[in-house]
Amino acid sequence: MSSTELPEPLAAAAAPRVSPVRVAEGEKLRSVALSGVTLTLRSRPAARTGAPPALYVHGLGGCSRNWSSLMPLLDEVVDGEAVDLPGFGESPPPDDGDYSVTGHARAVIRLLDASGRGPVHLFGNSLGGAVATRIAAVRSDLVRTLTLVSPALPELRVQRSAVPTALLAVPGVTALFGRLTRDWTPEQRTRGMMALCYGDPSTVTEEELSNAVREMERRLELPYFWDAMTRSARGIVNAYTLGGQHGLWRQAERVLAPTLLVYGGRDQLVSYRMARRASAAFRDSRLLTLPDAGHVAMMEYPREVAQACRELIDDYDSRS
Repeated sequence: MSSTELPEPLAAAAAPRVSPVRVAEGEKLRSVALSGVTLTLRSRPAARTGAPPALYVHGLGGCSRNWSSLMPLLDEVVDGEAVDLPGFGESPPPDDGDYSVTGHARAVIRLLDASGRGPVHLFGNSLGGAVATRIAAVRSDLVRTLTLVSPALPELRVQRSAVPTALLAVPGVTALFGRLTRDWTPEQRTRGMMALCYGDPSTVTEEELSNAVREMERRLELPYFWDAMTRSARGIVNAYTLGGQHGLWRQAERVLAPTLLVYGGRDQLVSYRMARRASAAFRDSRLLTLPDAGHVAMMEYPREVAQACRELIDDYDSRS
């Protein structure tokens, strides 16, 4: 494994030149070259020596910055890093073009094995929740605790508001969407995304909106952005159809790590009603429900989520 601070020749060669990614105060970015994949990590060093490691995994269309509100609230209890999945954020596409849930999970496992940071307190949102579930099921040695925010686990009755996102997996739909929305400004795209992901988009500050618009502008400059979105959406749909031991619900039942489940009452992408099923599936679980939250509770209600995370980690430490 090799690691370099960004920007460096390795990172510059791995991705096209686009606008710089935003780094919050106290954060650092570094690039890690692994076999077949290069991953970017956003780190938030612990406020105390000897804090256990944590890894945060974002959702579809997101990036490591999605955890920037939560990470500083936990820097007294964990040494946190957030990963940009292959093809998202600052991470270039994987060499093999595999954007399946399993493919993303393999990339994260490869990262943890190479870094020697495991076992970690593992966090996942949406697609990242499905990825984290698969990792915890197949590599329990890498996971101390598991925190899942609106995890993308299979639903029999998909919410109507989630259908357009699922349609990205259908061949030709992304190109059609591109033609239909070619006149949309980055701000219009950003506001549409926030309307879908936030329980109450009016709570987003002007600074947060401005930062999100700049990130959208940067993403649209990436020649592979829509391909990564389409293939990852297809990966989620395909994961929903898997049965047997590879099914995500079956794998949830195999998770040994203490698990915190976070669900939002206004989530338009993952149904609030799935909280009960998830609580029953994960054998050692606790549930945090936020009635006014949407799909990204760690961005909307970071303090409430952080408090529940601290309680989970404290209980784990007391058992160890």
